[in-house]
Amino acid sequence: MTTTRPPGGSVFLVEDEVMIRMMVADMLEELGYRVAAEAGDIGDAIRLVQTTDFDFAILDVNVNGKVISPVADLIKAKGRPFIFATGYGSSGLPEEYRDRPALQKPFQLETLAKAIDSALRNGSG
Repeated sequence: MTTTRPPGGSVFLVEDEVMIRMMVADMLEELGYRVAAEAGDIGDAIRLVQTTDFDFAILDVNVNGKVISPVADLIKAKGRPFIFATGYGSSGLPEEYRDRPALQKPFQLETLAKAIDSALRNGSG
């Protein structure tokens, strides 16, 4: 599979379900990415966005019953691309971010790779 991503890119991963987060982290590593930071709640995610350097993020839309928008806003302000992961379909995305790439859970490795390539190709913010 050819790709435009830089080798060794780093990812910020926000997912409240530990098993899903571990599975996605494994998929990312298989694709050649390094997980720079992981968060399972909004508070940790906000703190980590401000203190961690990463190339792009994958964000669960609903984290412990809270919408991910505050975290997405900070990532957008940093000028980094991000992808949403959701079990609710695109209608579950925060309205201001419905133009962003979204992965429908559960997703496969190939679908993840395509979403990452698209997000990186389309750039930041």
